[in-house]
Amino acid sequence: MLKERSYCGELSILDIGKRVLLCGWVAMKRDLGGIIFIQLRDVTGIIQVLIDSSNSSDMFSIAEEIKSEYCILARGLVRRRFEDNINPDLVTGELEIVVDHIEILNTSNTPPIPLEFKVSVSEDMRLRYRYLDLRREDMREAIIKRHILMQSVRKYLSQNRFLEIETPILNKSTPEGARDFLVPSRINKGMFYALPQSPQLFKQILMVSGFDRYFQITKCFRDEDLRYDRQPEFTQIDIEMSFIVPDDIIEIIEELLRDMVKDVIGKEIKIPFQRISYDNAIARFGTDAPDMRFDIELIDCSDIFQNTEFKVFESALSGGGIVKGIAISDQGKISRKTIEEYTEYVRAFKAKGLPWIRCKDGSFVGGISKFINEEQRVILIERFNIQGNTIVFFSSDSQIIVNDTLANLRKRIADDLDLINKDELNFLWVTDFPLLEYNNDEKRFFAKHHPFTSPMPAHIDLLDSINPDNVERVKSQAYDIVLNGVEIGGGSIRISNIELQKKMFSILGIPEEEYKQKFSFLIEALGYGAPPHGGIALGLDRILMLLINRDSIRDVIPFPKTHRGQCLMSEAPAHVSLEQLKELGIRVVER
Repeated sequence: MLKERSYCGELSILDIGKRVLLCGWVAMKRDLGGIIFIQLRDVTGIIQVLIDSSNSSDMFSIAEEIKSEYCILARGLVRRRFEDNINPDLVTGELEIVVDHIEILNTSNTPPIPLEFKVSVSEDMRLRYRYLDLRREDMREAIIKRHILMQSVRKYLSQNRFLEIETPILNKSTPEGARDFLVPSRINKGMFYALPQSPQLFKQILMVSGFDRYFQITKCFRDEDLRYDRQPEFTQIDIEMSFIVPDDIIEIIEELLRDMVKDVIGKEIKIPFQRISYDNAIARFGTDAPDMRFDIELIDCSDIFQNTEFKVFESALSGGGIVKGIAISDQGKISRKTIEEYTEYVRAFKAKGLPWIRCKDGSFVGGISKFINEEQRVILIERFNIQGNTIVFFSSDSQIIVNDTLANLRKRIADDLDLINKDELNFLWVTDFPLLEYNNDEKRFFAKHHPFTSPMPAHIDLLDSINPDNVERVKSQAYDIVLNGVEIGGGSIRISNIELQKKMFSILGIPEEEYKQKFSFLIEALGYGAPPHGGIALGLDRILMLLINRDSIRDVIPFPKTHRGQCLMSEAPAHVSLEQLKELGIRVVER
């Protein structure tokens, strides 16, 4: 039967006159008395089958028993539909199958969720009945596109001398910023494996081993709070190369992404991509993952308001903060009510308020306009390049709060005013990241990316005199790839010198005993002729989500978890028996 079988969505006018065998599920049934029409669905799409009582009363009797989502087999002749019966919404809308044999392979309960693509269903219900949700057109498309993307990755990298090598899933815990998922060992009671947050250490070991071009499409695990683009388990396209500089890996990734986009959605994109430094991105857009599909930039106004009468600005500047603003030429579209909504919106980013002014015919009105003197008015109009009816929103606070506030506000306004070309794919490299950042609360340095990231060669000597005041001066050989304002990957050149790696651990406040316990095999390996090497990890789920315009990565993952890390279908995580816990030497403490 398998050799004879045709697929519903793959039939075309070239098949007219052929007898075909189809298997699938009943998407819809219409009984017109002596004729029954069935919309038959399989993984490729839908086609109409027709059962005529005048051809076979037995077949018609069987068809009368068929209900929605029954699994059936149908054999018949492909013919062109009558002109007034053509369905332009279906790829196979010109065809139908005149059935001469039909079988019910299995019956179906009434589905608890509608399976029509355009009918809205709550996410909890979709995840509870994922096996049915995956029959929906949008999910079926997403899973097929996921397959195409993965094959595109394998094809390009294999053609460019990369080897696909698997790294362990069970390893020891080496936290990289998020919590590990721990797996108890039955044989070694009281000891635990950890599921990998990334294959970072093992791919570096592979470089030392001489496998100079490695890749892996791998599962990674992080026990962290979840958002629309996060999952406790996610899929990563992991890549590492030896004997390279950043430009080498950037070129490879650009070509890979070009092929992926073409294979998955049929679009041609231009390479090379634009590059922007971390400092420039923060200054102009307030974030290291800027969406540059629209022209709203943050403008520093701190110098303009050094002698301001507006107490909010004066207080922020005297406390070491900054004042920035964004100008929107809205032609009066942003109302007072909308301003109030924006003011409430920015409180989520710790902003205490949202000062504003409107410029009409060269004059400032509304908001804080009464605090703007003539000299400030002239400078503001020039600096913001104000033309026409324009509103300017300000934020004054610490640099982090101001940048975060305006970065999110610019995106919210661009969405509201429909300033974003949704069809554009804006790829962007962000480079020259700080190597370290200083945490005032904990009074210590942290790695901006991870502790294996190499500093710029010219900045290595600066590590000897690093302090909280000059930490920004030390740049790393790190690079992130951003698509439409979403980070889809990050990487760096790694530290390949054993003494420099030890120095990094020391600066990060990791005692020798601790780093030897956690990373001994890597430290040891670096002493055996480690080549210069670097790589990147791309988020497969995020990339697919953006390419096919889904709102969440849960819409491109076959069996995702909820925002609470639960699988509503299988009801994981779940309790285990006392016998299992006893065998593992574990006792659960209720809190």
